[in-house]
Amino acid sequence: MASNSHRMTARRFAVVRITAGLLIIAVLGYGYGAQVEAGGSSPFDYFGYFTNQTNLLASVVLIITGTVVLTGRRIPVWLSNVRGVATTCLLVVAVIYNLLIPGAGSAPPVVSAILHIAFPLVVALDWLLVGDRRPLAWPRLWLVVPYPLLWLLVVLVRGVTDGWVPYGFLLPERGLVSLGVHVVALLGTLLAAGALVWAASRSPGLWLRAHVDW
Repeated sequence: MASNSHRMTARRFAVVRITAGLLIIAVLGYGYGAQVEAGGSSPFDYFGYFTNQTNLLASVVLIITGTVVLTGRRIPVWLSNVRGVATTCLLVVAVIYNLLIPGAGSAPPVVSAILHIAFPLVVALDWLLVGDRRPLAWPRLWLVVPYPLLWLLVVLVRGVTDGWVPYGFLLPERGLVSLGVHVVALLGTLLAAGALVWAASRSPGLWLRAHVDW
């Protein structure tokens, strides 16, 4: 059984996770409001961006994880898997954004920096350093694929129907070859990031791992 001091440490991290999740939801709300003021943006378009979707997903997962810890329950395997997927996708957001599409775009610079750099870094460090999760099973690495693949399919369908795509490199007029190369590169980056996250789940962490009562 974990000692009271270790339980208190776990609860402090839980509060930090819940607070971070709520702050990111507030940042997303502020960013949407800024876009509306700049000329209007439907929620469907705003959350059509992989960045916004993934930040929302990760913030909700952090809030749920923190709540589970505060109630004194074990973090279930399914939640660790979902958190691993969210962490993977945020790493992809940071890598793709900073390599392919730097700049704030239509978002306020502070919002862009938080969503593309600060929050992915916080989530990655939380995953690596706070060892209160089971090692993720390698046969479940495929779990990182369905959500981004579904997002890609929806974006491609929208690109050829209403002409809207969130990122220029997914424009249909760039041709099938260019589109295929970018899709393969995205999926490859996703699997590489997922492998890092799955491997990091086996690290002892600086906090909590030795004291978690499984």
